Amino acid sequence: MRFSAWSLAAASALVLACGSFAHADEAAFLKSMEGSWNGKGTVKVRANAPAINVNCRFTSDTTSQSLSLDGKCTSLAIFSRAISADLKATGSQYAGSYVGAGTGTAGLGGKRAGDTINLGITWAKEVNGDRRAQMTIEKVGDTGMRLTTVDTDPKTGKSIVTSRIDLRRT
Repeated sequence: MRFSAWSLAAASALVLACGSFAHADEAAFLKSMEGSWNGKGTVKVRANAPAINVNCRFTSDTTSQSLSLDGKCTSLAIFSRAISADLKATGSQYAGSYVGAGTGTAGLGGKRAGDTINLGITWAKEVNGDRRAQMTIEKVGDTGMRLTTVDTDPKTGKSIVTSRIDLRRT
């Protein structure tokens, strides 16, 4: 089978266009996450601790290939913590860092599926008996975002939600 120069050029253009569409799709998704956000949720400092109700404020800056979340969650005088995540996208793959568990900077890695970025967390130090957990950053409609972390309860081995924060664009 012989390919003409035109068919090779057309095939190359199609491959490049598909890559551009994927990049454009990721850029549009990231741009939709930009802005100022306020909301409420719950945080468990450790797996065996009771959930604490928190109020949170975040700002999100984006580029066509990155997402940066910076914020703070507070609960009266019981809890106050700065929280940040910095992610870089390569196609639908994401990698970056997270600060918020009080153990130092954690590593993040995963990919986007639909309106949700699913990330594995590697904590800087042990949290709940190991250094692994999961995080999702989910776009909820046009004006919402949900941040969720899930860890393993060291006593039962079951997955538990350690934080869930529902935010609205302000």
